[in-house]
Amino acid sequence: MDQDQDRAHVCGEDETSSAPAYRIERPVLSEEHIHTQLQKKEKTLKSVRQRLAECCSCSSDRAKSILFGLLPILSWLPSYPLKQYLFGDLVSGLSTGVMQLPQGLAYAMLAAVPPVYGLYSSFYPVLLYTFFGTSRHISIGTFAVISLMIGSVVVREAPDSMFPLNGTNGTELIDVAARDARRVQVAVALTALMGIIQLVLGILRFGFVAIYLTEPLVRGFTTAAAVHVLVSQLKYFFGVKTQRYSGPLSVLYSLVAVFKHITSTNLSTLVVGVLCVIFLYAVKYSNERFKKKLPIPIPGEIIVVIVSTGVSYGMALHDNYQVDVVGEIPTGLEAPTLPDFSVLPNLVTDAVALAVVGFSIGISLAKIFALKYSYSVDGNQELIALGLCNSVSSCFHTFAVTCSMSRSLVQESTGGKTQIAGLLSSLLVLLVILAVGFLFQPLPQTVLAAIIMVNLLGMFRQIRDIPALWRTSKIELAIWVVAFVASVLLGLDYGLLVAVTFAILTVIYRTQSPKSVILGQISGTGLYYDTEEYEDATECSGIKIFHSNSSIYFANSDQYVSTLKEKTGVDPAQLLAERKSQQKRLKKKEKKKLHRSLHPSSEEKKTAVVKLDLELSVSHELVDEPQTESHINGQIAEAESDSEQDRFLQPFCPIHSIILDLSAVNFMDSVGAKAIKSVIKEFAAIDVKIVLAGCSRTLLSDLRTLQFFSSAVTLDMVFPTIHDAVLHCKHTRALSLCPAPTPTEHTGNRTCSSEGLE
Repeated sequence: MDQDQDRAHVCGEDETSSAPAYRIERPVLSEEHIHTQLQKKEKTLKSVRQRLAECCSCSSDRAKSILFGLLPILSWLPSYPLKQYLFGDLVSGLSTGVMQLPQGLAYAMLAAVPPVYGLYSSFYPVLLYTFFGTSRHISIGTFAVISLMIGSVVVREAPDSMFPLNGTNGTELIDVAARDARRVQVAVALTALMGIIQLVLGILRFGFVAIYLTEPLVRGFTTAAAVHVLVSQLKYFFGVKTQRYSGPLSVLYSLVAVFKHITSTNLSTLVVGVLCVIFLYAVKYSNERFKKKLPIPIPGEIIVVIVSTGVSYGMALHDNYQVDVVGEIPTGLEAPTLPDFSVLPNLVTDAVALAVVGFSIGISLAKIFALKYSYSVDGNQELIALGLCNSVSSCFHTFAVTCSMSRSLVQESTGGKTQIAGLLSSLLVLLVILAVGFLFQPLPQTVLAAIIMVNLLGMFRQIRDIPALWRTSKIELAIWVVAFVASVLLGLDYGLLVAVTFAILTVIYRTQSPKSVILGQISGTGLYYDTEEYEDATECSGIKIFHSNSSIYFANSDQYVSTLKEKTGVDPAQLLAERKSQQKRLKKKEKKKLHRSLHPSSEEKKTAVVKLDLELSVSHELVDEPQTESHINGQIAEAESDSEQDRFLQPFCPIHSIILDLSAVNFMDSVGAKAIKSVIKEFAAIDVKIVLAGCSRTLLSDLRTLQFFSSAVTLDMVFPTIHDAVLHCKHTRALSLCPAPTPTEHTGNRTCSSEGLE
């Protein structure tokens, strides 16, 4: 602006103070001045046709960009440094593959399908993710939480009661082959639908859906899932025969069932399980304790599997001691088939939950490694990659997968640099499926239960979040607790729904009940802070500066207005009602006086004393004769004028201006705009002026769209800073108390300084 004069002085070390300082002197600006004097850049809006043409246009660069985005491996494989990366990826791939084998077998039990399908799920998805994933370090495959969620749906849709088989002596048995076949159909169909949902969300660029699963929610949910997993493995660990439950209170039903049959515990099964837990825990502790000294982690799980399989085969544990074993593991891969889509109508809700949970777990871990190694991951491409891993792999009889934290840590800590490590681990699993899978048939189920239980330790450590969240954020603690309790009691599907709903409600609660304060000026500066928090922050005389740290919309607009009246100590409606009541009483009193003066009683000799303000030093006289006009101090006085009523009798308002600091307001809807407009008019009725300060350009644009500005609310009532608004209010008040300014005086010529202002 031509009239603006900026003078900046920077104080260096040669000045009296080593701290830099600045002084700016400029006119007080309102948004009206800014709008009229600042030239905005012109924006050319493209038509829908032009935008569609750009989206549909094709060129070699665009095609290459799309191809490289869909297949990230093409961007790094041609420049893959063999000498630096190959050995690390080879060691990492073998180490991760050794973990994939026992975990695949174990998590198949959680998914309520035969163990071989866990091996399939450890091969196909890992192979696909190598080509489509953007993370270099996460290990895709079976995971306890997802497997358990699959298992709960499978058991619900194909319970044991659907497959009765009459025994020879009249006892009721279960057709295990038919049951397992049906459960595989349900698991495969659910996985396919889950993958399709993830794929569609990725194509539509809906990678942001993971933000609705906050970290406390995910950690509370996974801790609850660990409880479900632990309880589900107790029957295998103790070797008791119980029904598998799903749905609300399934944890309690399972616990009751296990303890009901605790007297029939198979001691051989229990001993094997306890020994495996002790060994696995010792190995895990050693790997953590001596992490820097060990070249690669000790593969405790595969050691346990190999040794226990050999012991079981040599001692014939199944035949001699009735220890349950894995059983038949067919050699080779099954021919691909399409999933049975006839079961899909009952699985939509479960598939959505699985899709969101699986993606959230995967992207959160991928971002951790990306941040550690300074590369980026694409959330939308991760959705597409997981969608392809699940949807395409389901045709090869796999169940749902995501990344595993334990395997990912092993893949990273053993030197893995790229997904070549994942490719090598999948090839190791393929070797087992094609050649040596049958060797694991004598493997005791209690060993797999022990592997699962020990792998839950990391999830149970998340309980340590509770004291930390108690100290930092009570609301996030509430989210964690609600997610945990709801998921334990209601099941993982309903628990997740309750947790997400509660998390969204906390956001609404925070915006509905924001912190609102009155700001005061720090003397000698243009800074304004909470008067209750800082002693140096003093309120400007006659001015209230109201700040609320939330947007204003339909859910909190009424609360905003009521808090404004409470903090400023002024309720216009109440003040107007009091004034109206006093005026009514005064008129009634004057009417009564007039009546007595016109119709005096015989005994009445003198009229009432006329009382005036003592500060005016007015003397009082008694009038001997009743009359409508009274001679007071040599002048004729009639009934009190309206101006005297306004001055002496009406309730006094201690403020003349209110500044609404909207710097924290990100958006305002039509309801919020109407509320602000209404409160401006309401305070104007009692001669209190409301102005706005700190509006962002986006908020101003929204207000213009909402037709907020009119004759009652104009742009010259909106200021870029609180300091501008304060100086404007002081100047306006001074003009109202002084004679009218000369024509040369104008608001735009006032100057504001950050120093020496009252």
